[in-house]
Amino acid sequence: MTQRGIQRVVLFAIALFVGALIWELYKVVGPEDGGSIFGWQLIPKSNDRAMPHTWDIVDRLGQPESAALDEPIWRTILGYSWYTFRLALVGLVAGVIIGTSIAVLAARYSIAERAIMPWVVMSQTVPLIALAPQVVSWSGKFELFGWEWQRWMSVSLLAAFLSFFPIAVGTLRGLKSAPPAALELMDSYAASWWRTLVKLRFPAAIPHIVPAAKLAATLSVVGVIVSEVSTGVTGGIGRAVISYQQTASGDPTKPYAAVLGAAVLGLGLYGLVVLADVFLMRNRPQEADA
Repeated sequence: MTQRGIQRVVLFAIALFVGALIWELYKVVGPEDGGSIFGWQLIPKSNDRAMPHTWDIVDRLGQPESAALDEPIWRTILGYSWYTFRLALVGLVAGVIIGTSIAVLAARYSIAERAIMPWVVMSQTVPLIALAPQVVSWSGKFELFGWEWQRWMSVSLLAAFLSFFPIAVGTLRGLKSAPPAALELMDSYAASWWRTLVKLRFPAAIPHIVPAAKLAATLSVVGVIVSEVSTGVTGGIGRAVISYQQTASGDPTKPYAAVLGAAVLGLGLYGLVVLADVFLMRNRPQEADA
């Protein structure tokens, strides 16, 4: 691991420690029954049922999910997370394909950019929780040459719906960031637009695409979890959050186990994008300092 990577790991560990410290400090000074500001219930409760101690949450990971099971809950959460991870990964890949296609089309034709990009921006104002039941209802209604639309495909499509937006915006900005002198050089070589796209514009766009892909990775996880919660799709971490919440009155630390699983899931998909960034950038020439 490089020195920069070690620094990031250390900073991440420090951030976790500071977050846990703030959590415990609030439990000490915060009102047990919460509070209101101008009549709005904005101050959270600090009692053990609403905010268990951080060490109790960590200890719960090693305990069984229920009295009828001997397997520790972290293994159960791992299974839920793996299912959601696969759906989110499919959604991320679909979002990258859709977003990149839109960006290339908008970069190629200015009229396409003016026509499409407002709709791309407006699409993100549609509440996913309202759209999810409609898309999931496609299951069993589409069939082509023996291939039938599955319910999990609807969940991944909803993840792609959230993740394609930053990809489209970031890639379009990156495709337009190629140096004018380099574009003139490609024109002097009579290079076609598509060859310029592959040889110049896309390499120049990588610094813009990677941050967009990192954001898209987290959004794809959010899209899958929201879809699981709002549509009743079982097997994923979203449904685990709902089912664990139902037992929160007697086991307040249990829902937080699922929340931690969702957080680790998001970090895992984010990490895949980071690895892809390392692979893409390792042979990229570095600009010399002036």
